[in-house]
Amino acid sequence: METHAFGNFVPENARYLILGSFTAKESPTGNGLKDPAYDWFYGTKRNQFWPILEEVYGIEFSTLEDKQQLFTRLGIAIADIILKCERKHGSNLDANLINIEYNKEAIKNILDCNKIEKVFFTSRFVETKFLKEFINEISDHPEIELLTLPSPSPRYARVSKNEKILEYKKLLPKTVLYPDYSPPTSPKISIFK
Repeated sequence: METHAFGNFVPENARYLILGSFTAKESPTGNGLKDPAYDWFYGTKRNQFWPILEEVYGIEFSTLEDKQQLFTRLGIAIADIILKCERKHGSNLDANLINIEYNKEAIKNILDCNKIEKVFFTSRFVETKFLKEFINEISDHPEIELLTLPSPSPRYARVSKNEKILEYKKLLPKTVLYPDYSPPTSPKISIFK
């Protein structure tokens, strides 16, 4: 049984929530060969999530703090729908995740304690599981818009990376909610000037 490696990231006054499925086997708590560069959500070498966001926002992510600072400034929370699971065949495929324990308490808390306007799913798999397993959370918050992004997985090749970038640009927030935010323990990052 694997436990999610990164918890949930919820900046103060979050207005948006990105939901994925589960961390890859290369994560700190995964059952595969550890990847020291895999420091946060969707950070495996092959996943296109952060390269897509670099294009969407015209910035470069050098550190975990860069990613968290952007999400804080945009009011974006991030979590995965699965808290614990087992992995068939040591595979990163969502279809091979079994004996699933969903991240219900944390996601309910994010939705109840923040003014979330939109939830973005990172794949149809996540959307389908959320609509089935989080039915109470959906009915408690009918005002929240649910949107599905093209999967950043390179396995989802029906849509090119450039097409994914265009769709992310269209759907994700464009304005910075908190332009003066800087983490208290780190200096401002020049890419946000």
